[in-house]
Amino acid sequence: MVDVSKWPIFTLLSPQETASIRKACVFGTSANEAIYITHNDEVFVFGLNCSNCLGTGDNQSTIVPKKLEALCGKKISSLSYGSGPHVVLCTEDGEVYAWGHNGYSQLGNGTTNQGITPVQVCTNLLVKKVVEVACGSHHSMALSFDGDLYAWGYNNCGQVGSGSTANQPTPRRVSNCLQGKVVVGIACGQTSSMAVVNNGEVYGWGYNGNGQLGLGNNGNQLTPCRVAALHGVCILQIACGYAHTLALTDEGLLYAWGANTYGQLGTGNKSNQLSPVQIMMEKERVVEIAACHSAHTSAAKTQSGQVYTWGQCRGQSVILPHLTHFACTDDVFACFATPAVMWRLLSVEHEDFLTVAESLKKEFDSPETSDLKFRVDGKYIHVHKAVLKIRCEHFRTMFQSYWNEDMKEVLEIDQFSYPVYRAFLEYLYTDSVDLPPEDAIGLLDLATSYCENRLKKLCQHIIKRGITVENAFSLLSAAVRYDAEDLEEFCFKFCVNHLTEVTQTTAFWQMDGPLLKEFIAKASKCGAFKN
Repeated sequence: MVDVSKWPIFTLLSPQETASIRKACVFGTSANEAIYITHNDEVFVFGLNCSNCLGTGDNQSTIVPKKLEALCGKKISSLSYGSGPHVVLCTEDGEVYAWGHNGYSQLGNGTTNQGITPVQVCTNLLVKKVVEVACGSHHSMALSFDGDLYAWGYNNCGQVGSGSTANQPTPRRVSNCLQGKVVVGIACGQTSSMAVVNNGEVYGWGYNGNGQLGLGNNGNQLTPCRVAALHGVCILQIACGYAHTLALTDEGLLYAWGANTYGQLGTGNKSNQLSPVQIMMEKERVVEIAACHSAHTSAAKTQSGQVYTWGQCRGQSVILPHLTHFACTDDVFACFATPAVMWRLLSVEHEDFLTVAESLKKEFDSPETSDLKFRVDGKYIHVHKAVLKIRCEHFRTMFQSYWNEDMKEVLEIDQFSYPVYRAFLEYLYTDSVDLPPEDAIGLLDLATSYCENRLKKLCQHIIKRGITVENAFSLLSAAVRYDAEDLEEFCFKFCVNHLTEVTQTTAFWQMDGPLLKEFIAKASKCGAFKN
């Protein structure tokens, strides 16, 4: 699961608010705006609110999340943003909403008035189910379920693909070379556009001054043009940075082209590339690529889960893919990109995949998968023999003394209480203990009997942390009984330091005669009874 707290703006939220997040996006020229969707499909925004990009109906900034009632329950599936900023999203039902900066009609409503609240984009899209949206600096695109592509907004370089440089006030279908093609993926640079069709071909249009269209030249394109240099490979994913482009093939190969001032192509130098060049050739198969039109940073994830980054990384130029310690490409943009915005709508939902530790914890005391039960105080605890054998020498020895066919399905335990024995078995699954100090005494006894030294230390820590005037002498007695010298010394000092209070407790007068005598003698030596 991705941790949104890596983005500084989310530190404004309380732990409860952070825990409620299912999807999120940080955007804005300084990464000072954020939108998030909760597990209940409520939508909240907070931040600086430049150009009304929070959609709250006013131009006020807020560090307290505000709810966007118009989007609650809409099940947002794709979201993108521009540099104004403006925001465009689509829902699972295929509806498109937009708000924020609109100086170039990038909201698609036919005007240049700022959008102060989310408004559905209707022209030409009402009959279409939109499945993906993408934004450049001041233009927008929407991809429909049936593979049609629509674009609108700023068009000074032909990024709308209409064949002219006139701004496009409402969504217009991008055709020309895409006529009859089924588009399956889209991406936007600052003033350029890219599309992948279902046969793996790539098309680009708009600004090409740095070669970001991959056409072998640096001339702008007013309509989609096929990237011929990628003939013979099948592209699955495309990603655009500020002025560079990444492409991933079905064989896990990575290509890059365009601007390279910060090393964002990963070629080992800072020379622009007008045509696609293959990078990370010595690495393993790549499964995901990432770039964002507001940054000069690139990232990729390999099949084994290794995450690489290159380009502008916190002001430095990294000219070759650098292996990070991250588990996902999203973290690259949280920690290295300038500004630290998200390259996609981030999902923080729990994945189906569980680690070994998570799986073990989940299956503790599970009747469905267990092959052994302990009965303690009349209650059952369900476990797995293999886990116990792997984790505990006591059980390894015990099980080896049985032939498999003679192994009992239920083992009776009478020398320890149910809370103590359950805590012990759970410890074998989780490496942690959660018990009150009084029960930890019993677990300390068990740990001593089973020669579990680490568990003994954990129990002693729990006891030390939970010692009080009322239970101090009971804990001291237990420490002596279980030969826990460090704990015994700790409890003794506590009793001496609180002598007046503890000698008035029932536990003090119920202490074993020999132990009481020993305590008094030892305390007297320390001068505790002088007064």
